[in-house]
Amino acid sequence: MNLPKNSLEDPSDRSSSVHSPAPPVIVEKPRSVVATFARNALFSVGRLLIATLVALVLPSYLTHRLPVETYGAWVLILQMGAYVAYLDFGVQNGVSKFVAEYEARGDYQGASQRASAGLAIMLWMSLAGALLTVVLAWRVPSLFHEMPAALYRDARISLLFIGISLSFGLFCSVYSAIFLGLQRYAVPMVILTINRVLFTAVICSAVFFHSSLALMGLLAALVNIFTGLLQIAAWRKMASHIRVSLYGLDYGIVKKMLAYCSVLAIWTAGMLCVTGLDVTIVARYDFSQTGFYSIATLPTNFMISILAAALGPFLPTTSALSVHHSPQEMGGVLSRTTRYSTILLLLSGLPLLVAAYPILQLWVGSTYALHTSTYLRILVLANIIRSLCVPYATMLVATDSQRVAIAGALAEAIVNIVVSIYLARHIGAVGVAIGTLLGSFVSATTHFVFNMHYTYSKFSIPRVQLFLQGVLRPGMIMAPSLLLFPFWRSTTNPSLSPWMWVCWATTTLLIAWFGGLTSEERARLVGFTKRRMKLSTSYS
Repeated sequence: MNLPKNSLEDPSDRSSSVHSPAPPVIVEKPRSVVATFARNALFSVGRLLIATLVALVLPSYLTHRLPVETYGAWVLILQMGAYVAYLDFGVQNGVSKFVAEYEARGDYQGASQRASAGLAIMLWMSLAGALLTVVLAWRVPSLFHEMPAALYRDARISLLFIGISLSFGLFCSVYSAIFLGLQRYAVPMVILTINRVLFTAVICSAVFFHSSLALMGLLAALVNIFTGLLQIAAWRKMASHIRVSLYGLDYGIVKKMLAYCSVLAIWTAGMLCVTGLDVTIVARYDFSQTGFYSIATLPTNFMISILAAALGPFLPTTSALSVHHSPQEMGGVLSRTTRYSTILLLLSGLPLLVAAYPILQLWVGSTYALHTSTYLRILVLANIIRSLCVPYATMLVATDSQRVAIAGALAEAIVNIVVSIYLARHIGAVGVAIGTLLGSFVSATTHFVFNMHYTYSKFSIPRVQLFLQGVLRPGMIMAPSLLLFPFWRSTTNPSLSPWMWVCWATTTLLIAWFGGLTSEERARLVGFTKRRMKLSTSYS
């Protein structure tokens, strides 16, 4: 289950007990809430597209400039350094949720206390991340004995730089979570875009001048530290009315925040098993395929990121809606959001299934395309299946119901990690992809068969209706791709002519528009687009 990340922090509030009088509670009208969510979602997706266009340059450049073993070592360093991010244990989501809820009630003191509690927790997690980084760097030779010995020293140094800088960023991310809770998405999205642009620029420059992995890691660390400081500066300038401080902490609230995040920590551990260990397992048992497998994960991560960006505002919005809306209304929100997210998943994932080889060939060259297309197709299918219930999982977190999903998260994690390791030892890297696919079936099945039964009182919609309207109806979008399956199932270049590509794309989009959406939704979307265009024209 993928959840959007948030963040937040605090330095200068001296007393959590002294606050200005809270303003009167203002209940936002439903249409205003929907408009805010739509605006934030569009901005989030737009930021993602810009950042992705920049980020796509990097793998394409590196795969043409670095030997396969060196590129494999670099992506392994990034993967291991990113383990620090899993130590947030849902604190960022928790801060975002509580800031959204307390702001909706007009209680800025409550929002400040929860943010301060999140900061205290993240400080300890940052220290734990730095320690984890040191341990991983020390164990590199014994963990990855198939890695060329000449790469060990630089890999260790680079991992230390990146992991420690990400630990610092974990602490700073609390500041961005405040903006997300306030539903002011522009600030964290701009900062994240700056991070991606600078990261791409410095790494491309380092490779151009034939720098070592160690120097690449140092440059990446400097970028991470710089953007972490930007988050603090943005909070000081634009959101300091949400006061955050390590002084005068209410330890009762810290305990409550820990209790809330304890279940999310289990989910995070499950996510680590599902999406955080795959490249590491490949490197452990089939290092020669590390670079190829890592390339396959990038488009699938992009597909998931599109959904995460679109649903990023959904958690704080749902938290605010749950204060005033009935279970029946929340069930309607779940149904519509599931249908929209399924449409988005299929429109972003089907091109990667049908045109895997041509896309990879254009992006990273024929050698990588030949070795990667099978991994890519399996991973795309797996992530489409497991992401079908992301709206439901997000609503669980937003309504403090995440305990319901503990068993499912653990089941998916166990199936994924056990099958991946077993198959990797016998059939190599493709076994890791198959393990991810089997785990995705477990995730979706558990949500529909078990979890939704226990949350009917909060989201009052029958499971059959949710499946039919939220999954099966938009699933019609797959029809053109299934009809063309004999043409694109090859692991190499599929035998599709240009006119067949045009017919496939056109019919897929028409089915998404006329079949996936109702007439009312189409009219609403057209009206919203016209209003935005009119507004843009008036500003210009």
